[in-house]
Amino acid sequence: MPRSWLLAGVGHGRCLIYLGEITEGMALLDEAMVAISAQEVSPIAVGDLYCTVIEGCQEVFDVRRAQEWTAALSRWCEVTPDLVLYRGQCMVHRAELTLLRGAWSDAVIEAQRACDRLVAPKSQRALVAAYYVRAELHRLRGDFTEAEKAYREANEAGQQPHPGLAQLWLAQCRVDGALAAMRHAFSAAEDNVTRARLLAPYIEIALAAGDLPAARVAAEELATMAAEWNTPLLHALSSYATGSVLLAEGNAGAALAALRRSATRWRELDAPYEGARTRVVMALACRALGDEGSTQMELDAARSVFQRLDAAPDLVRVEDLASVVERRTAGGLTPREVQVLALLATGKTNRAIAAELVISEKTVATMSAASSRSWDCRPARRRRCMPTNTIAIGAPLRAGDPLASARCIELRTTAL
Repeated sequence: MPRSWLLAGVGHGRCLIYLGEITEGMALLDEAMVAISAQEVSPIAVGDLYCTVIEGCQEVFDVRRAQEWTAALSRWCEVTPDLVLYRGQCMVHRAELTLLRGAWSDAVIEAQRACDRLVAPKSQRALVAAYYVRAELHRLRGDFTEAEKAYREANEAGQQPHPGLAQLWLAQCRVDGALAAMRHAFSAAEDNVTRARLLAPYIEIALAAGDLPAARVAAEELATMAAEWNTPLLHALSSYATGSVLLAEGNAGAALAALRRSATRWRELDAPYEGARTRVVMALACRALGDEGSTQMELDAARSVFQRLDAAPDLVRVEDLASVVERRTAGGLTPREVQVLALLATGKTNRAIAAELVISEKTVATMSAASSRSWDCRPARRRRCMPTNTIAIGAPLRAGDPLASARCIELRTTAL
C-alpha cells in the first residue's frame, strides 16, 4: 500500500479528531493500523504511522487503543534496533501508559531512558514529552523542586507546561497563580483536543480557589465531551469532576453516585492512582452524609494505594483527613459541626453562616440537623448546650507544604 496514501489518511483522521468528528477520525486511524498488521506498509512508513496513530488515541483519551498500538510499536522496535528515534518515542509512550497503570518505578526508568536517547535536537516532540512525563512523576511523588525544573525544561523545549505546572503550584498552595495560569491556558485553547486535556485540572484548581461557578461550567463542558467522544477515560474524568462540583455545592448524595461511577471506570482502566484520588473525594461525600464508617473505609483503601505508589502528597492528605474523622469533640461533633453550631448560637442565619464559611446553605442546614441529633437538643436549646471549646480547622497554610493544596480544597469545597 502506498506510503503517501496511508500517511494522508492518518493525517485526515487527525484533522477530523480536532474538528470534533471523533468516530470518523478514529476509523481512519484504525484503517492504517490494519494495513500495518497485514504488512501492507513499507518499513520506512511504519514508525511514523505508529507514533501518529498513538498520539491520536491519546488525544481522545482512548487508552485501550493506545496500549494496544504501543505494545505493537514496542515489538516492531525490537526487530528494528537501528531506528533510534522511534525507540525513543516508544519509550515515551510506554512511560505515559505505565504512569497511568500505577507502575511509577517503571515509568521513571522509561522516561529517563527516553530523555537519554532523544538528546538532540531539543525541538523533538518526543524529547519534550519525555521531559513532561518526568515532571509529572516528580510532582506526584512530592519532589516539587525537581518537578518544577523538569516542567521548565519542557517549556524551554516548546511544550506547554500546564496543566502539570499549575497543579504543582496548587500543591504548594499557590492557588491564585495556579488559577491564573489555567485560565490563560484555557482561554488560549483553540480546539476541543486541547481543551479536553485542560478541563479536569482546571476544575480542580477552580474549586480550590472557590470559583464554583467556573468549575460548574467547565464540568458541564467536560460531560458533553465525554458523551460525544465516548471513551472510558474521559467518562471517568467527567464523573470525577461532576462529583467534586456536586460535593462543593452541598449535594453529597448525588456527588457520591457520580464518584462511584468514576471509581468503577478507573478500576476497569487499571488506573490505581486516579481511582485512589476518587476514593478520597468519596470519603468526603460519605462524611458529609454522616457515614463515618464508609468514610474511614474509603480513606483506608486510598491510603493503601498511595503507600504502594509512594505518592507522598496524597498520602499526607489522607492521613490528615483520617485524623479529622477520628478527632471528635466530647459531644460527638466534628470540628466543622462545632463551628456551625457556634455561629447558629449567635443568632446568624444559614445564609450568613454559608457565606462566612464558604459553604452552601444546604450544607449548613444538613450540619445543623446532624448537630441537633448528636446533642439531642432543639434549636432553641443550642445556646445552652453549646460546648465551650471550639476546635480550629486545620493548621495554617505555608508555601511548599504538600498538604497545602489539600487544605485549600478542603476548606473551600466541603464541610469538615
